[in-house]
Amino acid sequence: MPRLSPFGYRFVIAVLLLLGDSTHRLCFAGATKPAAAPIQVQAVGCIGMTVSDLDRSVDFYARALSFEKVAELEVAGNAYEQLAGIFGVRSRTARLALGSECLELSEYLAPRGRPAPVDARSNDRWFQHVAIVVTDMDRAYQRLRQAKVEHASTGPQRLPDWNPSAGGIQAFYFRDPDRHVLEVLQFPSGKGDPRWHPRDGKPDRLFLGIDHTAIVVGDTEASLSFYRDALGMEIKGNSENWGTEQEHLNNVFGARLRITTLRSGRGPGIELLEYLAPRDGRPMPSDERANDLIHWQTTLLTNDLERAMDWVRTRRPPLVSVGLVTLPDARLGFSRAFLARDPDGHVMLFANAETNFSKR
Repeated sequence: MPRLSPFGYRFVIAVLLLLGDSTHRLCFAGATKPAAAPIQVQAVGCIGMTVSDLDRSVDFYARALSFEKVAELEVAGNAYEQLAGIFGVRSRTARLALGSECLELSEYLAPRGRPAPVDARSNDRWFQHVAIVVTDMDRAYQRLRQAKVEHASTGPQRLPDWNPSAGGIQAFYFRDPDRHVLEVLQFPSGKGDPRWHPRDGKPDRLFLGIDHTAIVVGDTEASLSFYRDALGMEIKGNSENWGTEQEHLNNVFGARLRITTLRSGRGPGIELLEYLAPRDGRPMPSDERANDLIHWQTTLLTNDLERAMDWVRTRRPPLVSVGLVTLPDARLGFSRAFLARDPDGHVMLFANAETNFSKR
């Protein structure tokens, strides 16, 4: 091999630096699995979403889905502005519990954000939902019809038995009052976590808890570089789904999905939905903010926020917060946190893990 001159070495180094300064998506897509995860996520906590009318949303989730409000607070001030990355924030947040999992609904009193696009589809890459496990799909569907929900699926779908990973699962997509997509999900015997299969005869609850939150991604491998390789989450399931049932579930003609489920030690899973077809889903808007009604955020609990922040600054998934923020108290369930985006722009709330996000 010919030796390089000093100028040649400088040129090669400059090219490598330029390549390293490419977009965060390319960095993730090209990353290889490190020997040890730089960050260890101990648990997935509450799944958050922005709503336009908190009282209306709390009533809907309690009445239609049996969530219980366990906390409510109003916040304002510099620390919350730094966390949300929005000046002049005043917001109300309610924590809702179902089983061992929780949702956090936030209404921004100031400044108000934008509504969701009326033509949003399930393959757009800002799409996110939570999957709520039910014990009886027929009863759950009737309950939702009585609540007059807007359909996102044409109706409940039973996934076909030819698909060994998903066969027998029943699912239905619908919308809440702000048009966030939600899913009810029933697992057949032998699938899903054992806690979704009550043992003592007929279960006394129709809605059991949140199995996972699902996000649409553009490149599964790039997302795995983030969630698995960098955050230490483990792959717990994967499948490739297509056919008329999947099309009617997602309400996307020709839908063919690569589905990968990741989990940490506790809490809901994170399910990656890559649409292999059609590939016309729109990217996350570059100006999406926490007060917009398409905003979701998933809480990731870690024991070492400083290390997480150092990693974020090194690998450069875009920060939403101004940095690692110390809050004046722990009324939100944590005292230190920051918001950052994954390779597709979905927002993750990194928070100190000493606080239990389950129902208190």
